[in-house]
Amino acid sequence: MNAHAAADPLPMLPRPSRGPKGLPLLGCLPSLRLDPLGFLERTARDYGDGASFRVLSLQAFLFTRPESVEEVLVTKARSFAKGRGLDAGRPLLGNGLLTSEGELWKRQRRLAQPAFHRERIAHYAEAMSRAADAATGAWREGERRDLHQEMSAITLRIVAETLFSADVEGDIGAVAASLAIAVEEFPKLLNPIRRVLLEKLPTPRGLRLRRAVRSLDQVIYQVIAARRASGVDTGDLLSTYLAEVDEDGGRMSDQQLRDEVMTLFLAGHETTAIALTWAFYLLATNPEAERRLHDELETALGGRRPLFDDLPNLKYTEAVVKEAMRLYPPAWGIGRRALADVEVGGVRVPAGAAVFVSPWLTHRDERHHADPLSFRPERWLDGSTRTLPRFAYFPFGGGARQCIGSGFAMTEAVLVLAAVARRFRFTYEGKREPRPWPSITLRPRGGMPVSVVAVKDYSTSMATKAPSSLRTPGLPPSLITP
Repeated sequence: MNAHAAADPLPMLPRPSRGPKGLPLLGCLPSLRLDPLGFLERTARDYGDGASFRVLSLQAFLFTRPESVEEVLVTKARSFAKGRGLDAGRPLLGNGLLTSEGELWKRQRRLAQPAFHRERIAHYAEAMSRAADAATGAWREGERRDLHQEMSAITLRIVAETLFSADVEGDIGAVAASLAIAVEEFPKLLNPIRRVLLEKLPTPRGLRLRRAVRSLDQVIYQVIAARRASGVDTGDLLSTYLAEVDEDGGRMSDQQLRDEVMTLFLAGHETTAIALTWAFYLLATNPEAERRLHDELETALGGRRPLFDDLPNLKYTEAVVKEAMRLYPPAWGIGRRALADVEVGGVRVPAGAAVFVSPWLTHRDERHHADPLSFRPERWLDGSTRTLPRFAYFPFGGGARQCIGSGFAMTEAVLVLAAVARRFRFTYEGKREPRPWPSITLRPRGGMPVSVVAVKDYSTSMATKAPSSLRTPGLPPSLITP
């Protein structure tokens, strides 16, 4: 034996993973179903990065360190496929961009990409700002509204007009209500037994879900049929899809078109509406940040509607959006499935296991974000975030499957926030602080009730409101430990 070889140290073996044991047969399913965020917080606190737990017969791993997140989403992404959770969304989303895999996903992503280039987004900006103005035109001082519903209506109009050149004004209420039902029922679809009950049997909830999907299908198929009949190429994403011809000379079927449109209707409006809802709540409960936002809007806009060219002068507005997504990331968790044995963060993950990374946890980790539960938009302006690890902040995911519409969403969120906030501020009217509801996205449970205050009364109303230091609900600063 070679003496030098004999002196070499033994190769490092992946460390064993630890985690909550759960119950016989069920594993941690009850805890995960009753309080997903609380369960993940406790698991991260007690067992650290790479904690393992069982859900029924499925082994799952939770990674929170930015370096581990990067391995899952980027450097070792080929060892993973989309998680089983998105399969549960197929009754609603079909085989669209969010749920598809392999060559179909690559083709659909390639087709959609030009619609989200910076030049196209600049073209969409006018519609974004105009939609916000139109939606808030009838708002009056002192009236109560549900901010989540209002933001959803605005962003739904924007997606319909910019990506599909569709006028869905008369269908906004029905579409929003149907999407809300689908999102509400999504967690139940994760349970195989409940999924069968919802999809196959005539239970009240199952019938409700199927009616909601049919209602959405009706609107979407009408949009597709009208565009096919017109033969007009409007240069939008739907026109691109309709013009696509595959190698055999075939065109995209109405079913595939429906799946792509449905995916972008949901993902394209829901996440931005969620970010805006939490942003306005955080502003309403932090007067100093709200004052600074209004000062910027007055200086940059002088009372007019914001446009794309105003974005460089809306830095604090952008910081408000980023900070809202840090504390309340719309995509609160990302799931993957290991295709082969793979090591992540020094932990061996066997083939077939579920892997979970969570912006909700990583964004609130005090090792990377100082005073992590405080709403401090200025952290995005004072240089303190420039040294963050790459995946200490990842509201749009990462890697090849990073959200295709991230640039669209950020532009939309900043312009809509500015357009609404230049005219109105809000007083939160809930009986208790809103609780995030982790379904497909991080909606506020029970909505976001507010009263409307016109900005012309801003200085007077703020003079009687003492500044507050906001601590957001959820993870205590020291809960995630190294």
